[in-house]
Amino acid sequence: MEEAAGSPSVGGSYPQKNAEILSSQYGINLFLAGLLLTFAWAVHAVGISKSHLLSYLITLMLIQLLWMLWYLCRSCTQRRLIRDKDTHAGARWLKCGITLFAVITLILDSFKIGYYIDFSNCLSPTEGIFPVTHAAHTILQVYFLWCHAKDIIQSFKTLERFGVIHSVFTNLLLWTNGVLTESKHQLNEHKERLITLGFGNITIVLDDHAPQCNCTTTTLCSIFSQGIYYLYPFNIEYHILASTMLYVLWKNIGRKVEHHQQHKTPFKFHGITVGMIFGLIVLTSTIAIVVVYLIQIGRSKIKSELALTMFYLHAIFVLALMCTAGIVALLIYRLEDRSLDNSKNPARKLDAELLVGTAAGSWLLSWGSILAIICAQAHPKYTWYNLPYSVLVIIEKYIQNLFIIESIHREQEKVNDDIKTLRIVTISRGSTLSLTPSYKEIYNGRATRDSGEVPCLFEGSICGRENDGGGGAKEETSQENSSVMHSASDFSFYSRNSVTNNKRRILKNIAAFLFLCNLSLWIPPAFGCRPEYDNGLEEIVFGFEPWIIVVNLAMPFSIFYRMHSAASLFEVNCKT
Repeated sequence: MEEAAGSPSVGGSYPQKNAEILSSQYGINLFLAGLLLTFAWAVHAVGISKSHLLSYLITLMLIQLLWMLWYLCRSCTQRRLIRDKDTHAGARWLKCGITLFAVITLILDSFKIGYYIDFSNCLSPTEGIFPVTHAAHTILQVYFLWCHAKDIIQSFKTLERFGVIHSVFTNLLLWTNGVLTESKHQLNEHKERLITLGFGNITIVLDDHAPQCNCTTTTLCSIFSQGIYYLYPFNIEYHILASTMLYVLWKNIGRKVEHHQQHKTPFKFHGITVGMIFGLIVLTSTIAIVVVYLIQIGRSKIKSELALTMFYLHAIFVLALMCTAGIVALLIYRLEDRSLDNSKNPARKLDAELLVGTAAGSWLLSWGSILAIICAQAHPKYTWYNLPYSVLVIIEKYIQNLFIIESIHREQEKVNDDIKTLRIVTISRGSTLSLTPSYKEIYNGRATRDSGEVPCLFEGSICGRENDGGGGAKEETSQENSSVMHSASDFSFYSRNSVTNNKRRILKNIAAFLFLCNLSLWIPPAFGCRPEYDNGLEEIVFGFEPWIIVVNLAMPFSIFYRMHSAASLFEVNCKT
C-alpha cells in the first residue's frame, strides 16, 4: 500500500477509497440485475421475454460507448501531458489475442443480423438492434484497450471509477448471455444423445427458443443458425478478456508507481523446438479426436461408447504428460536460488487469482464424476475411464497453477557482470599473448596484478607496455601462471553458465509444451465435445436437472481456465 507523507494525503485517500467501494457496489448491483433478468428469460418466467434482456444489454452498451467516447476525447485534448503507465498491463500479445477474438465476434454479429433479416416477420426489433450495437461496442472497445489499457488515471478519478467498473460488468453480462445461449444449444443436443446411450428413463424435453415462423431463405437460415453456435466460444473469450483488462485499469486508478526500466521480453522460437514439436503433436491429435467424437457421438450406442472411450484415453495420456512436465519444471525451480518479486502489481495478482478461481470449475466437475463412479450401482465399461481422467484433471491443474504462479512471481534474471568479458592483448618482446579475464576481475584490479600489465579498456583497441629486457623471463613466467589461473576460473564460470542455460532451455520448452496443450484442451469443450454431458452416469446418480445445472455453471470457468492458462504460459515463455 502507498504510504502517506502527511495528514492531507491521508485525508485525501478516504474519498478515493469511498469512490472505489461505491463504484464496486454499483457494478455488482448492475450485474445482479442483469443476471436475474437472464435467469428469468432462461426459465421462461411470466412477463419476461428475450427483448427485455436485450434492451437492458443494449442500454448498458450505449452508456459504455458514451463513456469511452468522452474518455477518448479528453485524452486527445491532453495528448501532450506525460502520463503514468502500468508496464505490466495490456501486453501486446494480449491485445493481439483480444483483437482476434473481436474480429470473429464481428463475424458472429453479422450472422445474427442476417438471421434477424430472414426471420424479421416474427422477431422483436431488439434482436436486430442488439448485434448492430454490439458490433459498434466491440470496435470502439478494442480501440480503447489498444490505446489506454496501460493508463494510470489521475484525474476525474471518481467519475472514471464508475465508467470503468460499468464497462467491466457490462462485459461480464455479455459473457453470461453468450454462455447461457451456447449452453442451451449444447443442452438440446445432449438430451438427444442420451437416448442413444440407453438412458431412456431421463425425460427429454427440449428447451426451444426458435422463432415461430418460417425462414425466407432456408439455406441461409441454416448457415446462420449453425454458424452462430460455432462462433460463440470466441465471443465468450473476447468478453472475459475485455473484462479482465478493464478490471486492471480500474484497479490502477489513482495508483502511484515507481519509475524503473522495464525489460522487454519478446517471444522467440529459438531453443523451444522440442516443446513446440510435442505440443503440435498434441494439438493435431486433439483436433482429430474432436472431429471423430462429434461425428460418432449420438449415432448409435456402440459408436457413442467408442467415442467416449477414445476421448478419455487421449485426455488421460495428455494430462499425464502435462503433470510430468510441470513436476520437472517445479524441481528445476527448487534447485535454483532466485528471489520472488513481491512488488504491487494488479495485473499479476489478478492472473494468479483467476487461475485458482477458474480451476475450481473443473475441480467441481471432477469431484462430481468421482463421486458418481463410487456411488453408481451399474458401471458401463467406458465410465471407468472417467475415474483416472477426473483424478488427473485435479492433479494437473494443481501442478500447473503452482508452476505458472511461481514463474510470474520470479524476478527476471539480470545479466551478471561475469558474463561481460574483455579480451586483453598484451605485447611483450614483440610477441602477443591473449588472455580473457572476467570483467569483474579487471574492474577490481586483479587481472594483471602479478605481471604488472595495464589492461586496455577501450573497445576495439590494442594497447600494451614495453617491458625491460632484464625482467623478461620473470614476466613470461608470471603471464603463463596468470593464463592458467584465468583459464581455470573461466572454465568454471562457463560451466556454471552452461548449466543455467540448459535449465532455462528446459523451462522454455516446458512452457511452450504446456501452452499448446492448454490450447488443445480448450478446443473440446469450446466446440461441443463435453463428456460431462454425454457420459450419462452423473445424471443417474445426481439427477438430470441438478447435474446439468452444475455443468452449466462450472463449464464456462473450465473453458476460460484453459485459455487464461495458455495466455499466462505464453508470458512465462517470454519471461524465462
